[in-house]
Amino acid sequence: MSAHRPTLASVAEVAGVSISTASLAFAASGPIAEKTRARVMAAAEELGYRGPNPLGRQLRSGRSGIVGVVIGDKLRRSFRDPVSVQVLDGLASTLGSLGLGVLLIPGTSDEEGLQTVDPLIETAAMDVAILIWGVHANDKSVEALERRGVPMVVGEGRPLEGAPLVGIDDRGGTAELTRYLTDLGHERIAVVSLPFSADRRSGEATSLDDIEWTPTRNRLAGMHDAGLDPVLVWETEASLVEHGHAAAMEVLSPERWPDVSQRPTALVAQSDLLAAGAILGARELGLRVPEDVSIAGFDGLDLPWLGADVLTTVRQPLADKGAALGHAVEGILAGDEPTVTILDVELVVGTTTAPPAQS
Repeated sequence: MSAHRPTLASVAEVAGVSISTASLAFAASGPIAEKTRARVMAAAEELGYRGPNPLGRQLRSGRSGIVGVVIGDKLRRSFRDPVSVQVLDGLASTLGSLGLGVLLIPGTSDEEGLQTVDPLIETAAMDVAILIWGVHANDKSVEALERRGVPMVVGEGRPLEGAPLVGIDDRGGTAELTRYLTDLGHERIAVVSLPFSADRRSGEATSLDDIEWTPTRNRLAGMHDAGLDPVLVWETEASLVEHGHAAAMEVLSPERWPDVSQRPTALVAQSDLLAAGAILGARELGLRVPEDVSIAGFDGLDLPWLGADVLTTVRQPLADKGAALGHAVEGILAGDEPTVTILDVELVVGTTTAPPAQS
């Protein structure tokens, strides 16, 4: 065997085909008979040829083979949230099957908390960008990607002209959860919400008129659709257990409700991690779940560390959402028209909700 590195031309010669036919065999596409493809692969194995240089293929196609995934948050916080992890898992699996790689791009902010553009958005090679948690008002990342001409896919957010959108029916799911609670007899229901906007603050909401983030707005609207306005909404800065714990300590505190009969009998958290933290906070205050306060979440996560408790929640198809985002990328690269995909959710009744004590 020659000491020189085998080339596509040498494979074509051994297989008795043209170089263009050998190239089609490795591309796994085009008008080529299966017998011919097998002959080319056998010749490549005989010569120890591993396939065309992927960089050269990318240069010829004008594509990088990379999909940028704009997280819009600190990566360390995203990887503590099983929701993010499961969506990314479904996305990466789908993109991998398409021969595409993933570049994770965190959100950044300056010392005053103002949103800035990550340098990767300005400079990194990418064929498509996925705004995995949606588009914010005056989103600088969107402006930068539009300047570069990078096509986008939007997840969980307001529609963006010309971009596919993947979301869930969180409004309908929250309406169903709310009706379930009111059917149990609950009238005084408080909410521990996801962030309202990219500003990310914690505290009691004084206005619900300008909620920027779509999931937060949709889930509150779902309660209204079910004929109920919450007695109190407590915004959190992130969907993490510690924020749910801190919120419950405030929302259910005896100082806030000196008249126990006025205290909320149910608490709806807009994520399962917030709900898990709220359960811990309620118990720290000496409240029994669900005897003294019912607590429900949203996501459908597996939370074995809650012990015997099974959280009442709205389950969303997290891996399927990631896969749908990946297929939206596939559609863009194929030149398809942008589509809107809304995935169904499911109410799951657990052991953390029951009729209020006074009913």
